[in-house]
Amino acid sequence: MASPTQTLEFQAETRQLLQLVIHSIYSNKDIFLRELISNASDALDKLRLESLTDTDLAADTSDLHITLEVDRQARTLTVRDNGIGMTREDVVDLIGTIAKSGTASLLAKIKEANDAEAAQNLIGQFGVGFYSAFMVADKVTLRTRRAGTEQGTAWESDGEGTYTIAQADDLPVGTSVTLHLKPADGEDGLGDYLAGWKIRQIVKQYSDFIRWPIRMAAEPVSADAESGAADEAVAGAAGAPETLNSMKALWARPRSEVTEAEYHEFYRQISHDWQDPAETIHMRAEGTFEYEALLFIPAHAPFDLFSRDTKRGVQLYVKRVFIMDDCDALMPNYLRFVKGVVDAHDLSLNVSREILQHDRQITAVRRRLVKKVLGALKSTQAANTEAYLKLWEQFGRVLKEGLIEDRDNTEALLELVSAASTNDAEKPTTLREYVARMKDGQDTIYYLTGENRQMVENSPHMEAFTAKGYEVLILTDPVDEVWTDQIPTFDGHRFQSIAKGQVDLDHDADVSDEAKAEKARCEQDFAALLAWLETTLAEHVKQVRLSTRLTTSAACLVGDAHDLTPTLEKMYRAMGQDLPPVKRILELNPTHPLISALHQAHQTKPDDPGLTDIAELVHGSALLAEGGDLPDPARFTRLLTDHLTHTL
Repeated sequence: MASPTQTLEFQAETRQLLQLVIHSIYSNKDIFLRELISNASDALDKLRLESLTDTDLAADTSDLHITLEVDRQARTLTVRDNGIGMTREDVVDLIGTIAKSGTASLLAKIKEANDAEAAQNLIGQFGVGFYSAFMVADKVTLRTRRAGTEQGTAWESDGEGTYTIAQADDLPVGTSVTLHLKPADGEDGLGDYLAGWKIRQIVKQYSDFIRWPIRMAAEPVSADAESGAADEAVAGAAGAPETLNSMKALWARPRSEVTEAEYHEFYRQISHDWQDPAETIHMRAEGTFEYEALLFIPAHAPFDLFSRDTKRGVQLYVKRVFIMDDCDALMPNYLRFVKGVVDAHDLSLNVSREILQHDRQITAVRRRLVKKVLGALKSTQAANTEAYLKLWEQFGRVLKEGLIEDRDNTEALLELVSAASTNDAEKPTTLREYVARMKDGQDTIYYLTGENRQMVENSPHMEAFTAKGYEVLILTDPVDEVWTDQIPTFDGHRFQSIAKGQVDLDHDADVSDEAKAEKARCEQDFAALLAWLETTLAEHVKQVRLSTRLTTSAACLVGDAHDLTPTLEKMYRAMGQDLPPVKRILELNPTHPLISALHQAHQTKPDDPGLTDIAELVHGSALLAEGGDLPDPARFTRLLTDHLTHTL
């Protein structure tokens, strides 16, 4: 005898929670279909597994699939599977999860959540994705029979406060969920969910890689059918089923079973890039947290790589179900050019970005992905220098951001750095190669930053290094100003800007006593001029001293060892930071004719007002030589013109 239909009432807290699910939690209503397809896929997985472990289970697993059925006249959309199915007890336990204990505490947490995303994560943890169907339906009917049983169950609810449950006869094994869609004339445009194009779009976006076929039967379309339905006729007026998903989750297959052509085709699909990727990284992790990852390093940089609105290229899936694009919890900003997918097995479908940012397992996945990407770049560097230099040309500037952001991988990133240097006008050098060429007794890696190579090579700071054959790295990316200021050493060798601090390329053992004595006499002889210049130029410089880095130029400006560079100072000011002006050190070349003449003039006519003009010209010339901005260009031009006129 069939059991009577029971009408059960949700608790007051549960009714409130259900209303939140329907009206507040999910910002994108399309995901209702993702949730139902994911549930159906799980049911198929369970039937396949149980049929392997229970030889007595009479179940047909020859054609496991999911079917989507549209009835426009009845305004229903049905998601049907021939999976494991449910007993009456299962329905009460699983579909009725929302009415279980703990609802009140969950409701309190949702009400305390500051935003919809945080609330959505709580819903995902509670496991009520099934109820997202009520966002688009005013009634949901579920009919199911579990494999190995004879009796089916029917469940139905309008989501308002009660549900019915009853025995159902003559049901096939599996589950069907029928959504009685809300009227189509509302603001939400719900009629689209009856259109084949809309269903295909949702399945392609969220469920394309589900391992089971998702089929939709196309029905004949009358001449007066509603707009958007004509695409059903294209698929076949006879109602032949159409498979909507590709089922090709390359990341879930062993690498030995995937061809390069398949990798490249998948890369083009997710990146919209017409070129093949430079590197493919296919990995699988098993243990307490299982996941697969398929990552690609592009051959060229996207046009928006340095745009403020650029997004990272890694997509997150959970058990082949698409969750989100540009998952920033999985890849640091300096690897934003990496494309690909990560498929985690143990996350909620409704996991939020906020939770991902603080999840220890996701943090561990991120660390491993970063090491894999950096390892792939290092392997390319070792195997094919030319190919690596092409990659560095495209992504080197953004990779160097990692030297600022990612201290855990500083050494690995430094090994990847390639830079122009005075050693070779054409080919960049690695830091490892620079160290191998260092002079005997040299323990410092010398570099100079600037806007371009020509400006750096012509800088007065280069003169002594060029004369004595010391190699200098030429760094011209804006980020170089920052990372060189924060990274102290490489392989035990200190980084030193040749535009900062004292520079003495003469080792004590190589300098005669006579030369040392001559240097001391020169410093004593110039002491009065240096003191006068410090007073005269006090508004612009904090010290004036004799230089050991100049051979042909009259003067140059340098910073103290820990001073901000002029370029870095400009960058901070452009970002709105209010910094006090950084005064620098003026160094003079005592052997230069101009400095010698100024020295003699100061000795003989120390009160000559014309000397002040010469002092300003020396300082301004040094500022221009390094690409700096004159404080008063008009005054500098007038002084220069006047003194040139007097020499004619």
